[in-house]
Amino acid sequence: MDVFEAIHKRRSIRKYTDQPVEWDKVVHILEAGRLAPNAGNLCNFKFVAVREDAIRKLMAKACYNQEWMEQAPIHIMVCTEPDKSKRFYGLRGERFYVIQDCAAAAENMLIAATALGLGSCWVSAFDEERLRRIHNLPEQVIVQMVITIGYPAEEPEMPPKNTLEWLTFVERWGQKKNLPPSTMGWWSVRLERGLKEGEKGIRKLIQKLLENWKKKKG
Repeated sequence: MDVFEAIHKRRSIRKYTDQPVEWDKVVHILEAGRLAPNAGNLCNFKFVAVREDAIRKLMAKACYNQEWMEQAPIHIMVCTEPDKSKRFYGLRGERFYVIQDCAAAAENMLIAATALGLGSCWVSAFDEERLRRIHNLPEQVIVQMVITIGYPAEEPEMPPKNTLEWLTFVERWGQKKNLPPSTMGWWSVRLERGLKEGEKGIRKLIQKLLENWKKKKG
């Protein structure tokens, strides 16, 4: 599965099978998070991967009783240390860069999970103090999000999305007149690739037919 297909197929999954997730896949997902872009290459994020049933149940309760989370065999809690970014970038680092860094890591992990045939969901609604107590987090560490991972037991349709034309300006805010059309959206990439592969296949077929014709003629 290429990256565009993974982005297109990713959904927020809230129903999971009871099939365990292979640990090597979890490691691949964590590695995708580790490689995310981040301010100053400080890598100011930490991941807590949780497999134990009892802890996951406590986490689901801490996430305002989102019981569906208990079905997911893996929870990944993404944390950061704001003071670390503040030392390098001041208030902007403390208030914004830490969020951006963790968000980039989380998105990488969501896409990686999809590419590995897994479902995932980004959870931001939680009682942070309860999560802190569950995991005995140091005072300087805060929780940014929890990601559930597992084999999906549902295939939700893509929810409505705004068009690229609606979301994008060119050169300056409000200017749309020079925006190239995107009538096919994501599918234009797939279509172009399919046409190229089809063209190669047709050429091979024609070449084979010509060779067979020459053999029969000779």
